[in-house]
Amino acid sequence: MPEIETRAGTLAYRESGRGPVLVALHATLHDHHDFDAVLPALERHHRVIAVDWPGCGDSPTPRAPGRLSAALFADGLEDLVDHLGISSALLIGNSVGGFAAARLSINRPQVVAGLVLVNTGGFIPMTRATLLFCRLLGTPSITRLVLPLFARLYMRPRSALDRQILRRVISRARTDVGVQQAAALWRSFGGAEHDLRGRAGELTAPTLIVWGTRDKAIPLSAGLATHASLPHAQFAVLDTGHVPFASAPAQFLALVEPFLQSVTAVPRP
Repeated sequence: MPEIETRAGTLAYRESGRGPVLVALHATLHDHHDFDAVLPALERHHRVIAVDWPGCGDSPTPRAPGRLSAALFADGLEDLVDHLGISSALLIGNSVGGFAAARLSINRPQVVAGLVLVNTGGFIPMTRATLLFCRLLGTPSITRLVLPLFARLYMRPRSALDRQILRRVISRARTDVGVQQAAALWRSFGGAEHDLRGRAGELTAPTLIVWGTRDKAIPLSAGLATHASLPHAQFAVLDTGHVPFASAPAQFLALVEPFLQSVTAVPRP
């Protein structure tokens, strides 16, 4: 897989298909294989760029995993767009990938033709409970102990791909680098840079929010709050965990493909 250097570290990406550019962005400690069940359909009509965040999938281990953050991942996405010369794109972002996609849309509205935000971060109310949860999972000793069990709770696996994803996440969560990286990202989720609610009005791209209602990491209440921040967006739910496109690919595509067809990857003013 090709690689590029970014502010977040080295990013590997898989490129396939032809047509308008569609960038796919995965969750913390996951990888581009999360999209395997929907890629064949998406790449029939799009040039799909499926990214691996640093230390995930085919991307090399980051030099300082304990310094990674959601904002740094968003910086890396901007660098990827610049490196590939992308002037207009559709984006599907899951979890921290959704945060990065949304921030790109806010910072560079002319680049983003449409957004699909899947159990996304960035628009969740920062309550005391939320901040405490982020602090706890941002503590490496707790991350090491809790994350393998927590992954089972948020994935709620129901498909063969779900179970493969879960095995890969747990495997990464049991390494020193994976623990440092996951803890650093969870700490960043409680920070001001991860809170896009104050800039939600700047997100003008057509947006579809898809939420897996069985997710214990970012529950449906967070999805409803996200929709409240982005009232112009379409909102749909699926009976899945954190990665709906792996758990229920046919239902996911039934929602997403018409949306993608309704927006064209052309520069917007």
